[in-house]
Amino acid sequence: MQAAASGWIERAVGGLCRAVLWLSTAVIFVILVGNTVLRYAGGGSLQWGNEVPELLFPWLVMAGVVLAAQQGAHITTTFLMDALPVAARRWVACGSWAVVAGLYGTLSVSTWRMLEVVHDEKSPILGVPGSLTYACVMVGMTLLALLAVQSAWRAWRLPPVSAPAGADEAPPVPVAHW
Repeated sequence: MQAAASGWIERAVGGLCRAVLWLSTAVIFVILVGNTVLRYAGGGSLQWGNEVPELLFPWLVMAGVVLAAQQGAHITTTFLMDALPVAARRWVACGSWAVVAGLYGTLSVSTWRMLEVVHDEKSPILGVPGSLTYACVMVGMTLLALLAVQSAWRAWRLPPVSAPAGADEAPPVPVAHW
């Protein structure tokens, strides 16, 4: 039951981020190609053609950050975990993930509080509030906090890994998301 729930969470987060990546990339590409064609064909361009990519790019980046975290594709340093006794790794992993989740949660709340301030900033042509681009940070940090909580739960639920016969070191528990 727990594995199914965590699988659902990962699929939902991954699906959402992939949809944002594909949609924002496609829209940015179409606008940039359209603007280039208009510029060379007629000497003009879309007035709003520069604003939309600027509004979508932060969403594209944050979706990529969350996907990379979910897949463990960020740079990791494991020498401290590797140096710990196998029995201590679970506790350190759970504590580390809890701290990471708390920090991401703090960033989410802080960004939420800033949305009202930046909402008054408008893009020059479309008049889109600045809170739209700041919201991507809040959403991304919330998803990263959710993934960190899930990693802490997994680290707690996994049994301590003992070294196989003849092996020098046991693998770290669990694989880091950062």
